[in-house]
Amino acid sequence: MLKIGVLGAGHLGSIHIKLIKEIPAFELVGFYDPNPETQKKVAEQFNIKCFETQEELIEAVDIVDIVTPTLSHYECAVKALKSQKHLFIEKPITNTLEEARNLMHLAHEANVKIQVGHVERFNPAYIAAKPFFTQPMFIECHRLAEFNPRGTDVSVVLDLMIHDIDIILSIVNSPVKKISASGVAVVSDTPDITNARIEFDNGCVANLTASRISLKNMRKTRFFQKDAYITVDFLEKKTSIFQLNELKGEADPMSLVIDLGKNKGKKEITFSSPDIKESNAIKDELIHFAIAIINNHDPVVTIEDGYDALFVAQQIVDKLKNNASLIS
Repeated sequence: MLKIGVLGAGHLGSIHIKLIKEIPAFELVGFYDPNPETQKKVAEQFNIKCFETQEELIEAVDIVDIVTPTLSHYECAVKALKSQKHLFIEKPITNTLEEARNLMHLAHEANVKIQVGHVERFNPAYIAAKPFFTQPMFIECHRLAEFNPRGTDVSVVLDLMIHDIDIILSIVNSPVKKISASGVAVVSDTPDITNARIEFDNGCVANLTASRISLKNMRKTRFFQKDAYITVDFLEKKTSIFQLNELKGEADPMSLVIDLGKNKGKKEITFSSPDIKESNAIKDELIHFAIAIINNHDPVVTIEDGYDALFVAQQIVDKLKNNASLIS
């Protein structure tokens, strides 16, 4: 069994602790959290050891699971890597690109596995949609959340939009050509609602909107490609596939037939909704990380993936800052 310890036992850290206890590949050694109230509550709730320092926990485990606020990711990760521990680190990987680059260098030297917590890669609705992607050329994302002060230590781009950035980069096999963005800070010191447009060398365009001041929650992405339209509802865990196919023989009474005219024949629009396998995405990402360590292969979301998502996110943040300075 792989000995694992959790740094940070707040809302998400407690979820990690609960799920780790359910995974046979792991032996949960304990956790560390600087808050005395959290220490007592979590230790009693899960009947696990609370270490007095980060260093003591790191030395006692094979894997360090970092679920601390983003601003402390780098400091915690450096300590773990210098002790040559495998590392699971929540998204965004770090607060700055320089920190992320340093972590990649340390990870190479330590020769350990690192997985970044871009959990939507494990969303069952997204997994069901993946076989239908060919070459999306227009992507539209809406990630809206009700206000929660827990995430306001970073921009909404790093808090929410980075999920969709990672998904898009994993699908669009082309370099980023141009980025534009606009946003407004409403209740915090950084933008709370942002729209970004990412253009790729292959012609694909992605339009992303993220808000943490919405009246309702939404996590939906639409993919448009040749002869197909795919929707993925990450929140409701539903996927819909609309495909345009050559009409052969009689059309299905329930389908829509389009006459293309000028001897181009007819095409039939078909709809399908793939079966969604019920699963817990956070638990699945932790399981896959254990498998990557045991079988000595790359994690599903590598440290390079985490860096790439942060690189694009940081460009969006920089655009927002430039726009704000022009207005002021």
